[in-house]
Amino acid sequence: MPKKIPIRQCVACREHREKPQLARIVRTPDGRVVYDGRGKIPGRGAYICRSVACLEKAVRSRALSRALEAEVGEELLAGLRRQMEEESRDG
Repeated sequence: MPKKIPIRQCVACREHREKPQLARIVRTPDGRVVYDGRGKIPGRGAYICRSVACLEKAVRSRALSRALEAEVGEELLAGLRRQMEEESRDG
């Protein structure tokens, strides 16, 4: 039997996608907000499409901060933007 792939919803565009297609941002138990590339860090997670457009929408609408119940730092956002731009160039 094939392995089922979990489905998650992007906090910005609200589209449902397979978990590996989304980026996970997590608020750790100690209150830090970090990018979770492997999807294994414990804490409150929020998923977002791997596109700069969805990231910008999530920041503008404060959907990411609301989902995490924490402020998302500009340093983390800048790193995510860079990574998403690189991924879109690489194809």
